[in-house]
Amino acid sequence: MSRFKLIIGYLLCPFLLLTACKVEYSFTGTTLDYNVTKSFSVANFFNDSGGGPANMGQNFTESLKDYFQRNTQLELVQNNGDLQFEGAITRYSITPQATVSSTDPNQPDRAGQMRLTIAVEVNYMNLSNEEEDTKKTFSFYQDYDPRSTSLLTVETELIDTIFENIIQDIFTSTVANW
Repeated sequence: MSRFKLIIGYLLCPFLLLTACKVEYSFTGTTLDYNVTKSFSVANFFNDSGGGPANMGQNFTESLKDYFQRNTQLELVQNNGDLQFEGAITRYSITPQATVSSTDPNQPDRAGQMRLTIAVEVNYMNLSNEEEDTKKTFSFYQDYDPRSTSLLTVETELIDTIFENIIQDIFTSTVANW
């Protein structure tokens, strides 16, 4: 009889432990309580960097809204969301990263690789938990080869890739609490 109790104990113990614990998970990694946080708003991000395309701020704003709509259950509202995002693009710079030496002594060395860097300052407010409010700058870069392509040819693609990475960083920093 005691062997029977032992077997029952081994079978019931994990079952009781699993049913006693509440496990929550999210495929997007958010830590949001949708009973408390129901909406978000995004103010227009302006391009204060002095460079880049004229519509860059608008593109960033719309991309941020789209990302949060795809990856959360929050409702996008015009103003006063439970989560609020505002800020500006503060840096748009193109810098040489690698030089290529010329074999001709009459020709100067030139850039073999250029780097486009964009920084976005974000002011995040969480109305249900003000301890999470933060103001932070997110930055990312992409390189391109000026010997084989011009910036005008690849600029849109580079900006889109940079924005994707910055927005993912914003997402994980704010609603995933990483």
